[in-house]
Amino acid sequence: MALGRITTRVRRVAADVAGVCVRTNPPAPTEVRRLTEPPLLEVAADSLAAWPADVVGYASTSSAYVIGFDDEEVLIAKLSRQMGIPVASTCASAVLALQTLEVERVALVAPPWFDGQLNKLGATYFRSQGLRVVSSESAELPRDPRRIEPSAVYEWTLRHVPDDADGVFIGGNGFRAAGAIEALEARLERSVLTSNQVLLWSLLSQAGAGFQVRGYGRLFTRTPPPRDRVN
Repeated sequence: MALGRITTRVRRVAADVAGVCVRTNPPAPTEVRRLTEPPLLEVAADSLAAWPADVVGYASTSSAYVIGFDDEEVLIAKLSRQMGIPVASTCASAVLALQTLEVERVALVAPPWFDGQLNKLGATYFRSQGLRVVSSESAELPRDPRRIEPSAVYEWTLRHVPDDADGVFIGGNGFRAAGAIEALEARLERSVLTSNQVLLWSLLSQAGAGFQVRGYGRLFTRTPPPRDRVN
C-alpha cells in the first residue's frame, strides 16, 4: 500500500500454538490469549529494539477479539513503554477509523479460517465501542491465504454485505483483502476497511509521514483525531 515509501521489519510472535497453524486453523480463545502474555510479546519487542523504528504495529485481529478493547489498549501501552516509541494495534485502529468515517452500522467480514466463536467475539469487540454490528461472518473462500485473490474477496463481500450496513470491516491481518477496497467502495458506495489498511493508516499518522497513500480507500484521505489515551 505504501510501496517504496516505508521500510519495515517483521517479527512473528509465534507461528503456531500447540501445533495448530493460526492462519488456517485458529486456536481456541484460551490459546490465542497466550499469544498476548509474557514472555512472547516482550521477546518479539526486544528483537526489534536495536532497529531504529519510528513506530511499531501490533498486527493481530484475533487476539484483540479475544482479549477485548480495554486489554488491547493496556497491551499496546505496555509495549510502547518497553520500546520507547508509539505502538498501534489493528483493531483499536479499526475502531478509530470507523469513528473517523462516521460509520455507525458495520458489517464484519472475517477470513475463512475464523470460526463462529471468533466472529461472535469480533462482534462483541466492536459493540463494546458503541458500534452496531449488523453481521459478522467468515468469507467462504479458500482457507489457504496464498490462494485468495482480491477479486474473490470483492465478489463474496458484494453478495453478503447487508443493505443496512453503512461500513464494512474486513478483518484478519493474513487476509489478502486490501486490493478489493477501491472496487468495493465504488460499488457499495460505503466505507470499506481492512485490518492492514487501518493499521498502516494509524502507523503513518503516528510516525508523522509526509505522504498520502492512494488507491486503497477513502480512509487515507482522513486524518485520525487526537486520542484521549496516548500509548
